[in-house]
Amino acid sequence: MNEQIRRILEESGTKTSKIRKLLLLGLSHREIAELLTNGNRGFVWNVYRRMRDEGLIPALNSVPTGCCVSGLDFSFTRKFGVEIEAYNCARQALADMLAEAGIVAELASRSHTSRCWKLTTDGSLDGNNTFELVSPVLEGEDGLAELEKVCWVLEALNVKVNGSCGLHVHMDASDFNITTWQNLLLSYKHAEAEIDRFMPNSRRGDENHFCGSLRRFSDENIRSRRSLDELQTLLGSRYMKVNLQAYSLHGTVEFRQHSGTINFTKIENWVRFLGRMIIFAKEASLPAGIRLENFPFLEEKQKLYYKLRAKKLAV
Repeated sequence: MNEQIRRILEESGTKTSKIRKLLLLGLSHREIAELLTNGNRGFVWNVYRRMRDEGLIPALNSVPTGCCVSGLDFSFTRKFGVEIEAYNCARQALADMLAEAGIVAELASRSHTSRCWKLTTDGSLDGNNTFELVSPVLEGEDGLAELEKVCWVLEALNVKVNGSCGLHVHMDASDFNITTWQNLLLSYKHAEAEIDRFMPNSRRGDENHFCGSLRRFSDENIRSRRSLDELQTLLGSRYMKVNLQAYSLHGTVEFRQHSGTINFTKIENWVRFLGRMIIFAKEASLPAGIRLENFPFLEEKQKLYYKLRAKKLAV
């Protein structure tokens, strides 16, 4: 063992002080955990975060495959919103049925702001009685519970989706800094090939004009931007899988890749997936070439769900 490391381990100071010194020496979280915390890398991660916030150690650009993020709290508490594109139901009939379920919905224009659900039209949709159902600001588990009721109503009215429909999810971005924005773009870009596998063909790569791929942008171009404005200029359009333009209008980041659906299980899993990716992005970014089974922010249950989705959609 390196003599400098040995001296630190033999000091009479606290475990935290030893971890801080070992981090400054450049040891990995795994190495420090094996030396001091019986393998508990979450403890080491928390010390690292405090040092990073104090400016004593640089932020990680990415977390290597297999890195433990047990120190992060992935509870779903973020504010969010959804836009559900569909057809086969008159808007007034849907508003009436939602009211019976205790959900207030208004017929409104796309530009109209509302604190309740609103039903708008969208000229890009195909089918009879097309509509877009836009949620108010929802929050955490209570928001998901309300969304589930809405999905019950949609299913009861035999609402349908087709290839022209999408599901757009907005996530509150009011607590983002430039590092979070960069990490989020890099993580989504590096995960995009895996995400494509559990999306239908019409939502993969650059197949869809309304949700362009991030893979056209180099890591260097993303990392070199020093403000959200510069990142927005780099992407150049709101029609991207990750839409940064939404922040200027709503204070959110919009995710546009998911195919149209009224199935609550699909929507819930996607919302939780994005929420976890954001929590992770506040600390680091996924490395290039990462596979689904190594996404560090997903639980095993979620990995299985998306693995099965990919198998079902395999061509």
